[in-house]
Amino acid sequence: MYWNETIEKMPISELKDLQYKSLKSLVNNLYSFSTFYHDRMKEMNVRPNDIQSLSDITKLPFMNKSDLRDNYPTKMFTSPKKSVVRYHVSSGTTGKPTLVGYTANDIEFWTESLARSLTSVGIGDGDVIQISYGYGLFTGGLGLHYGAERVGATVLPAGTGSTERQLELMIDLDVTAIACTPSYLMHMGDVAKAMGIDIRKDTQLRKAVLGAEPWSDNMRKYIENELGVQAYDIYGTSEISGPMFSECSEKDGIHVWGDTAIVEIIDPETGESLGPGEKGELVMTVLKKEAMPMIRYRIKDLTSVMEEECACGRTSPRIRRIDGRSDDMLIIRGINVFPSQVEHTLMHMPEMTGQYMIVVDRVGALDLMTVQVEVGQETFSDKIDDMLRLKKKISSELKKYLNIGIDVELMSPGSLPRFEGKAKRVIDRRKL
Repeated sequence: MYWNETIEKMPISELKDLQYKSLKSLVNNLYSFSTFYHDRMKEMNVRPNDIQSLSDITKLPFMNKSDLRDNYPTKMFTSPKKSVVRYHVSSGTTGKPTLVGYTANDIEFWTESLARSLTSVGIGDGDVIQISYGYGLFTGGLGLHYGAERVGATVLPAGTGSTERQLELMIDLDVTAIACTPSYLMHMGDVAKAMGIDIRKDTQLRKAVLGAEPWSDNMRKYIENELGVQAYDIYGTSEISGPMFSECSEKDGIHVWGDTAIVEIIDPETGESLGPGEKGELVMTVLKKEAMPMIRYRIKDLTSVMEEECACGRTSPRIRRIDGRSDDMLIIRGINVFPSQVEHTLMHMPEMTGQYMIVVDRVGALDLMTVQVEVGQETFSDKIDDMLRLKKKISSELKKYLNIGIDVELMSPGSLPRFEGKAKRVIDRRKL
C-alpha cells in the first residue's frame, strides 16, 4: 500500500532533481535571511551559487547539537514567533535542552511523512492504534497521534505508564497496533504474563511500530516470537521533527522520503563522505522545514545507505537499522565496544529475558566492564554448577563478538529495571 504513490515511486533521476531544486532554494533562503547560516557559510567560504549539483552539498557546513544549545531558545528560528504553532523540547541530558519549533506547514509535512510510514507497514482505516510513547515535550506521542489519525486509524492516546491499565484497554478496545519503544513493549509482555494475559491469544494486537532507541534484529525476533506481533522500526530525532521515517512491510531498511530529506553517511572522525554500504555517522538535511531548517545535521547515529532498491517499489533512499551511536561507544582497554553488540549477542540466547545492563568501572588504571544479564524463570536455578556453566557460555559468546574479556553477572528474573520511555542500558561509573 502507498499513501502517495506518485512521490513514493518517483523515478530516482526525478527524485534527485527534486532534491537539488529544494536544496538550492533552501540554501538561498537561509543565506539571505538567517544570520546563523549566513555566518556559518561565510566561514566556510561557500555561497549559494557554489551549489551547482546535489553532490555540492558537501561544501556546506555541518550542524551539531551544540549549535542548537548555543542558540537556545529561538535564535535559530527562521519564522516569526507568531507563525510558530508548537514547541517540542529534547530531554537535555547534558547542558541546556534543545528546542524545536513548528509552523502549521511543518506539522503538516511531519504528519504526511508519518502517514506514508504507517501506510507502508499496513496500518490505516480500520486499525485501532495505541500510542504508548510519551505525550508532551517529547515528539513521539503527538507525532504518531497525528499521523495515525491522518491514515484513518482510531487512536488510543495511552502515553507511558499505568501498564496494567494499558493492557486492559488493549483488550477492551480491540487494539490492533501499538507505537512505543521496544523496551516498553517487552515490559508490557512481562506485565501481561504476570496478569495472566497472553497477548497472542487474548488481544487483537498484530503490529508494533517501535523506535526512539536502537534495537537489534534479534530483539525483533524475540518480540515477534514472544508476543505474536509484527515489529517495524520507525526513525526520527527531535531535531529533525521526531519520528518520520520507517521500514515498510519488507522489513529491509528504513525509507527516508527523498522529497523531504537528503541523507549522507560520513566518517565520524574525519567528516569525510562514505559510499553506499559503508557504515558511518548519519547526517541529514531536512528540505521542508520552515520554523527551524536543518542543513547537514550530524545526528551521531551509526548506519549505512543501502544500494539496492526495495522490493516494495519505493524509490527513496533506505538506511540500515541504527547500529548504536558514535557518541555511545565505550572504549574498554583500547577496544571499541557498542551496547548494540551486547544486545545482538544476548538476544539470540534463549536462556535470557532480553533485559541487561552494562556497568563500566575503573580500578586504578584498569577499565572493567560487567554485563548484568537477567535469566529467564525456566532457566534460573539454585544449582551453582548450572549457573556457572551458563555464565561461562555467555562470557564466551560476548568475547567472540566484542573481542574482549568481560565479567558477566547473572541476575534473577525481574530484577533489572524496566523502562517506560527510552531504555538506559549503560552505567559508566568512570564519568561519575
